[in-house]
Amino acid sequence: MRPRILECLGLLATLLLAGCSGKGTVAAGAAPEAPVTVATVVQRTAPIDVQVIGNVEAYETISVKSQVGGILERVFIQEGDFVKKGDRLFTIDPRPYDAAVKQAEANLLHDDAALKQAEANLRRDIAQEKFSRAQAKRYAHLYDKNVIAKQEAEQFETDADAKQETVMADRAAIETAKAATAADEAALDSAKVQLSYTRIDSPIDGRTGNLNVKQGNVVKANDIELITINRLEPIYVTFAIPEDRLVEVRAAMAEGRKLAVMANPGKDDNTGWETGQLTFIDNAVDATTGAIKLKGTFPNKNHRLWPGKFVRVVLRLGTLQDALLVPTQAVQTGQDGDYVFVVKPDRTVESRPVVAGVRVDTDQVIEKGLRAGETVVTEGHVRLVSGTRVRIKNAPTFSKK
Repeated sequence: MRPRILECLGLLATLLLAGCSGKGTVAAGAAPEAPVTVATVVQRTAPIDVQVIGNVEAYETISVKSQVGGILERVFIQEGDFVKKGDRLFTIDPRPYDAAVKQAEANLLHDDAALKQAEANLRRDIAQEKFSRAQAKRYAHLYDKNVIAKQEAEQFETDADAKQETVMADRAAIETAKAATAADEAALDSAKVQLSYTRIDSPIDGRTGNLNVKQGNVVKANDIELITINRLEPIYVTFAIPEDRLVEVRAAMAEGRKLAVMANPGKDDNTGWETGQLTFIDNAVDATTGAIKLKGTFPNKNHRLWPGKFVRVVLRLGTLQDALLVPTQAVQTGQDGDYVFVVKPDRTVESRPVVAGVRVDTDQVIEKGLRAGETVVTEGHVRLVSGTRVRIKNAPTFSKK
């Protein structure tokens, strides 16, 4: 029995050894290929852009109010109309103010006549004073020759002095009349201004908003807003950029370059971009957000930019010549910095460190680490290490070198 048992144990050991040997052969076989999506490193001129969300603001906003009180006699526009500068908007009943103008004109005529009368009185009294002064001199000469009594000579001297005082009073009356005339002229000008306020014209080109008061209502001076007018051509787009990009903006403007600003009011429409120009940089960085406010001015001839609307904004700071670009998702970040997986001709990958530059739309500028024409992995990084063989899902088969 014992030799028989030993024989069976030997046969079992042989089978187990054969099984273990077969398992080792499978482990030593080739690992399965990792499916990946790839892209080619391209070299081209790349714009340096800052992409943010902005808000459209009217170039001018005018709140129209009445400067005089009265009945809103006529409304010349409708809500939502486009108006030109000088177009008539409203008329307030002008009759009380027209009457005030006529009264001021009458007062001016009255006081102007009084002035002319005072001037005539002055000329008359000057002549009389001149005659009286001559008479006084003659009688004083006769008194010196003892021809007449002293009292008679003094009487003519007193009369001449009285005529002189009358002339002085006439001059004062003229000054009073001139002052009254000036006051009347000012009152007339004020009445005409008040009358002009009954005709309300548009001060700008723009689009009217909601009409708050209807025709026939009574309005008060500087009370309720009648209507609002927004100027749409041109128009502002306000946005904020990170403070670390301010240096680039200021450097470009110091060189005299006009920075382009593009705005798109559509959510996913990449064809509806409007182009404007950077015209304003705020004088301080917002300490709470670390951003600084800028404004771009747009012609807005087609009125696609509407006040209050949020838009996608691109501020173009310049361009990079012969820049190397890869899709943004190709760049991975590890403990040692940024890296990409480069697909070699034998369809194995190599982990290569890179220096990433600015972002250009959905692409990333690579300043160092890649060459034009190389292939990088954009999807499927999870299963990759250097030397992993890959199966490319979106590109033709690579030829081995």
